[in-house]
Amino acid sequence: MKSHGGEATRRGAGLLFLFVTFPVASWMSLRGEIKMQRSAYLILIIASLIVSGACRRAPAVAPSAATPCEIALAAHPNNTEGDAKIDQEIARLQQEIRANARPFQTTAMIEKLGWNFVAKARASFDPGFYKLAEQCALCLESKQNEKQTDNASANGPLSKPESIRSAALLLRGHALHSLHRFGEAEKIARELVERRGLAYDYGLLGDVLIEQGKMDDAVMAYQKFMELRPGPQAYSRAAHVRWLKGDTEGARVLMRMSAQAAGQGDPESAAWAWSKLAIYELQAGELKRAHEICDAALRMQSDYAPGLLARGRVLLAENKIDEAVTTLERAAHLDPLPEYQWALADALRAANRGDDAAKVESQLAATGQANDPRTYSLFLATRGQQPETALRLAEEELKVRRDLYTLDALAWAQAAKGETTEAWKTMQSALAMGTVDARLYLHAAAIAAQAGEKRQSRFYAGKAAKTESSLLPGERIRLKQLKSV
Repeated sequence: MKSHGGEATRRGAGLLFLFVTFPVASWMSLRGEIKMQRSAYLILIIASLIVSGACRRAPAVAPSAATPCEIALAAHPNNTEGDAKIDQEIARLQQEIRANARPFQTTAMIEKLGWNFVAKARASFDPGFYKLAEQCALCLESKQNEKQTDNASANGPLSKPESIRSAALLLRGHALHSLHRFGEAEKIARELVERRGLAYDYGLLGDVLIEQGKMDDAVMAYQKFMELRPGPQAYSRAAHVRWLKGDTEGARVLMRMSAQAAGQGDPESAAWAWSKLAIYELQAGELKRAHEICDAALRMQSDYAPGLLARGRVLLAENKIDEAVTTLERAAHLDPLPEYQWALADALRAANRGDDAAKVESQLAATGQANDPRTYSLFLATRGQQPETALRLAEEELKVRRDLYTLDALAWAQAAKGETTEAWKTMQSALAMGTVDARLYLHAAAIAAQAGEKRQSRFYAGKAAKTESSLLPGERIRLKQLKSV
């Protein structure tokens, strides 16, 4: 199992006391938002299992639903790019489990299959594989009361009901967190902490708490994680907390430590950390350094969507529009989420390719609500389109995800809808953590101006201007308009 990290190192132990001094702000999900358009194959898998089962029954007997084990062990299409090794490992594990050649290792292989589905989801940017990981967890849980038939079984890996239960919970909790089912994942994480209290149990608990705005409890969980397993995964979480609290320098140091500690042993996690650090450097206005860090990310994973997105945004900041378009086109192809499509559309408009931008925006409109409602709400409010939809999406998101970025989306949508008083109140809540973010400042400046708070508007417009290189071209135009007024 991994979660943006590799082997622990004692090097980070001295950072513990610095980490716990901060009140916590929201931890963004490891993956960002969920996209569902490529998950239809799951329905086909389930349907085929049900139909094949029905074919073996008399016509009068109603088909039964497929079990979690049947779903987890069904073959999946391996047509995504760059995942051949993962696909082969998944197929091998499925075949061995079905053959039952080593029954004393069945539970361990089911668990391993589940974490391979997690790896597949991360490599392919398809959350459908998180659903398959959840089915593996449910399958594993169903095995906990099976009797062991020999000494090898009784002493094998995951042979005891308690260990099977805990392994299943951690796998399922991780899948639910990645699918943004934070309330369900929190219950699982709390049970895990109560049962055994391992490092990854506390990591999961911190992740789901911080997404729900339960800040103090989240930082306590992360502190425990750091104590038990200092290393790249703990460093990246600490970096994010530092960033949200406005300690941009501390965040950059810790995220670099995370990337370096992951290293060649875990290239995907290292690529993620380098990509995140590139965005931090971009926000800090360090364009040359950000560009170099994007190169580091793409050396780890040559066709890595988050690394390409970061590079595209850096190129936009450098006003290298044509290069940015090429890079962002590839990024959006690999991971067609609203965040990627919005950046591409803005780049195309900056390149005077309005027709091409309109096509991307049409795709965004078709899938944005399902794929990433929060970013789509921000996009609509920024463009002054469908304010009712933007507000509805932000309000729905807030029910499950109460971090500062959701508060920002809600404030921005309220302002677009004309609910100025509520928008300014919500925006102040979003700013309370002290996060240094040009988009937050831009929104604050625009909402303050709309509310007649001219002094506040000038103040936040000035703060946005200091880091405006991280804004998209359309947002920079909006900031220029605000400053001129």
